[in-house]
Amino acid sequence: MVVPDPRDPRDERDDRDQTADELAWQAIVDNFGERVEIDEPAAEEPPAQEQPPATPFGGRFADASGFATWTTSGELDAEDPHEPAEEGYVPPPPPPLPRLAPDRALAWAGVFGSPVVLLLALLLSVSIPSWLGYLMIAGFVGGFGYLVVKMPREPRDPWDDGAQV
Repeated sequence: MVVPDPRDPRDERDDRDQTADELAWQAIVDNFGERVEIDEPAAEEPPAQEQPPATPFGGRFADASGFATWTTSGELDAEDPHEPAEEGYVPPPPPPLPRLAPDRALAWAGVFGSPVVLLLALLLSVSIPSWLGYLMIAGFVGGFGYLVVKMPREPRDPWDDGAQV
């Protein structure tokens, strides 16, 4: 093991490491990516302008990108490249939606239903008894509190950071 002399202002080992690093970086920069040879195109005449069709948009209702290919009779054009193929992958039917537990359904009804009923009563100038108004406010606060208390404390997957593809 070589110990550098603290009195020597220039350490030879550092110079060798630095030149090796510089050579490595230069090799990386020189060989970065693929090099494409581009031939200069020969001077060509510009293409002749096409005559505009007799009907607007060539008889189609098309946007500037050309994706819509409906004919004026309302039928889909058979030459549509975006039309699904006759044969191909057919995805399986999706799984059924999960059912909500009755206690949570009641809490969600309190959280969303109470403000909606109170807002409709206000907008339609319907007078509701004060005890019913207090009951709706209690349903909102109680439902919200119940959902917060029943919320899971830890994530479903401890290594999940929430990102989805």
